[in-house]
Amino acid sequence: MKIGASKNLYIILAIDISLLLVSFYLAHLIRFDFSIPQEYFDKFIGMFLYVVVLKIFCFFFFDLYRGMWRYTSLNDLMNIIKASTLATFFIIVLILYLNRFEGVSRSVFIIDWCFTIFFVLALRVVTRLYFEKFVGSDKVNLIDDLIRRIYRRKKQSQTEVIIIGAGGCGEKIAREIKDNSVIRYRVAGFLDDDLKKVGRKIHGISVMNTIDQLENVIKSTGATEVIIALPSASASRLRTIVEDCKSCEIKYKIVPNMGELINGKVTINSIRDVEYRDLLGREPVALDNEKIGAYLGGKVIIVTGAGGSIGSELCKQICRFFPKKIILLERAESSLFEIDLQLKKDFKQTEIIPMLADIQNKPELKDIFKTYSPNIVFHAAAYKHVPMLEAHPWKAVENNIVGTENMVEISDQFECEKFVLVSTDKAVNPTNIMGTSKRIAELLVQNRNTCSLSATKFITVRFGNVIGSVGSVIPLFKKQIKEGGPVTVTHPDMIRYFMLIPEACQLILQSGAMGNGGEIFILEMGKPVNINEMAKDLIRFSGFEPDVDIKVEYTGLRPGEKLFEELMTVGEDVLKTNHKKIMVLNGRKCDMGIVTDDIRNLISAAQKRDKPLLIKHLKKMVPEYSYSSSI
Repeated sequence: MKIGASKNLYIILAIDISLLLVSFYLAHLIRFDFSIPQEYFDKFIGMFLYVVVLKIFCFFFFDLYRGMWRYTSLNDLMNIIKASTLATFFIIVLILYLNRFEGVSRSVFIIDWCFTIFFVLALRVVTRLYFEKFVGSDKVNLIDDLIRRIYRRKKQSQTEVIIIGAGGCGEKIAREIKDNSVIRYRVAGFLDDDLKKVGRKIHGISVMNTIDQLENVIKSTGATEVIIALPSASASRLRTIVEDCKSCEIKYKIVPNMGELINGKVTINSIRDVEYRDLLGREPVALDNEKIGAYLGGKVIIVTGAGGSIGSELCKQICRFFPKKIILLERAESSLFEIDLQLKKDFKQTEIIPMLADIQNKPELKDIFKTYSPNIVFHAAAYKHVPMLEAHPWKAVENNIVGTENMVEISDQFECEKFVLVSTDKAVNPTNIMGTSKRIAELLVQNRNTCSLSATKFITVRFGNVIGSVGSVIPLFKKQIKEGGPVTVTHPDMIRYFMLIPEACQLILQSGAMGNGGEIFILEMGKPVNINEMAKDLIRFSGFEPDVDIKVEYTGLRPGEKLFEELMTVGEDVLKTNHKKIMVLNGRKCDMGIVTDDIRNLISAAQKRDKPLLIKHLKKMVPEYSYSSSI
């Protein structure tokens, strides 16, 4: 929609005309010491119509009514100064022509020029500050903007880029590109489906058309790259945009949704290639930041498995709530080094303490707890690879069960406030040793409160697969596609629940805030995804055709693998919570056998590497565990 059709234009014009009248009148008041002689007042009445018309004409000429006030920048300031200066020049020329300034004070026009710039700019800056305060945007700093512009070097070898999305996200990307001389981009224009924005300008850059006109805009601008800045777009909309980019044979990147961004800030560094997870269609998580901040802020927190997929993201999400210290407990030195480095770079307000330690080493854990006295524990460390643990079941016992028992006992001993166990849907009616070991870990944690054994609040959070985690199917498929196939799927009917790593971690924190001890929270996983269709989608997404360019082969179920996963087991009733993505289970009552004889017998069988005996004890502790002797 063009400017003349904008329903807000008349309101904007009315406000500007009022400001221009006030400016011209104040100029006369100041010139005549707030007592305007009648003859000069008559001249004021005779001139103000010409003054306003000329100024409005110049404002249109310099596109002041095409900019979006919420994004007012130095570019708008310069246009206001240019428009006001040109208008003042025209007014002076007109008055010279009409009466050679007879009965007119020359200084009035200089004062009026100053007031015009001040009032018109102030209105736009106040509008921007309003959006920053109540809508959420980066703080405006016109002085910094001016300094950057003065010292900015001319960009060389610029890449012409189109930004899809003329909202807050697109504006931030455009502003950083414009201000940072190191970035070799030049924004050719914006595209947006909001017709009210088409024809407007952001930082002097036009919103050129709607998104479906991408091909025409590429031809007219010569752009060679697209940045998709639509963090709240639906999966189907993103798929359409990606297909349009592919058909135009143009490179495309994306700004991920806010949950994935460090500190929730949009920067040029956050732009990355479009990935399958972007097309999954998961809604952003709404968090009760006040409640989460109340139990994390200023606290000492320990995260086990801090270098893993879930653990590392959990650490990032926790640091957003300003804990006093966060202890990164990890036994893999490389991953510990990487997460320590990243957190210290991004979260300087929190003391980051890396600890190279093993949850199976109880004395070592005691020393750490004694030294740092953590308030909150997030236990994410676990072995998760199903076929590997089928071959080495004693390792599942030692790490997933004994390690959890160590963490539970020491957390209780040192009177931690809360203990949150990260569990899995494979613990429900398990058909494999990994899932069974996690189910026993759940029971160990739950019994601490159901059996009234501890004042610490022990909470379990159970969810399905996360996209991008180590060992997940998507990295395997991508690797196979890169190698030219075949892509191996175990069974054409296999389905799984999926969610994003940031989403899972945010919901873990929310569950921790809600828990009072003894609960098992389950996360809303959305619709199940057919793995066979996912594999074919990934092949198409990579620019190939399934079973034509890249074959899909079915290899059969692996040891301990199920066709589908469940989120609750027998005897567990699902109850809603006040968060739409989190449910709580009304689970089992106290079972002292789990924390006494049964677990000791299980550990003994693991130490002997006696698999049949170990399986026997697992089935006794988790009756719903179905073990097939053929695997």
